[in-house]
Amino acid sequence: MDYRSLGRTGVFVSPLCLGAMNFGDRTDTADAIRIIHAALDAGINIVDTANSYNVGRSEQIVGQALQGARRATTLLATKARSKVGPDRNDGGLSRRHLFQAVEASLRRLNTDYIDLYQMHRPEPDVPIDETLGALTDLVRAGKVRYIGCSTYPAWMVMEALAASEKHHLARFVSEQPPYSLLDRRIENELVPLALKYNLAILPWAPLAQGLLAGRYASAEALPADSRAAVKPSSVYADRITARGIAVGRQFAQLAARFGKTAAQLGLLWCKDQPAVTAPIFGPRTLEQLTDALPVLEMKLSDEERAACDALVPPGGAVSNFHNSSGWLKTPVAAN
Repeated sequence: MDYRSLGRTGVFVSPLCLGAMNFGDRTDTADAIRIIHAALDAGINIVDTANSYNVGRSEQIVGQALQGARRATTLLATKARSKVGPDRNDGGLSRRHLFQAVEASLRRLNTDYIDLYQMHRPEPDVPIDETLGALTDLVRAGKVRYIGCSTYPAWMVMEALAASEKHHLARFVSEQPPYSLLDRRIENELVPLALKYNLAILPWAPLAQGLLAGRYASAEALPADSRAAVKPSSVYADRITARGIAVGRQFAQLAARFGKTAAQLGLLWCKDQPAVTAPIFGPRTLEQLTDALPVLEMKLSDEERAACDALVPPGGAVSNFHNSSGWLKTPVAAN
């Protein structure tokens, strides 16, 4: 497969990233470790988790799976910012919290360094130089190799890059936004910024929470094991729209015409978009991983690209995956 540079770092990663959000929740420890090892054996060398996933269980499982020689060859990415305790300061992007959070993640991951430490969401009330100053000290201490952010607006990414340049601080090498055929809005500002400043894009929800994998027949009949059904009043449920389901059905027909599963075409489309380094794919089962692995060697054809653009044009959206961002106000029509 063609490994890709993680932004301007010179570190090369596989064109798919294994996401660990399901591990310790809908995927138990034994199955999760089997999935991680199968992904690594297939050539995937980047695994993404977060300190808030399943109350830390995801980090623990990932750390258990990466013991021994596998740790040295895997780029381990995790995140901090979410509230993880009862105290008022058990969350956020302050120096105080980040110093505590990194130590807790290192213990759970059973490692002495994190390859990519990402800020899980922006926190506008905390000055960017406070956050970057703390992260710079963590890099200098050897506890973190590189830093990145997740679900930041383009202007905040640019603010961070400018602050790093001005104050000689560690620099974000990646941004992790929601991005799929159903929500292409990062193409308007974030993608041009990433291309200009050589910022890696690691998209989350590339299959639009299963909408592009053919899981949803209607907004009224949700799969019983889907996050939208399990958490009916959550951001997950709000993303399931009639328009998104309709496009998902058309997309499944398109994938069949091109001889691929819907999940394969959804990942392939995302993987081969400009500025994208590696979509984050979070399988619940080994079968889902097995279905996705051929995408590592696939290339999106011009015909496939044009057919996908006809469903949702560049820069558009039919489902709102920025609804957990805390900053984007633009609504997406449900019908």
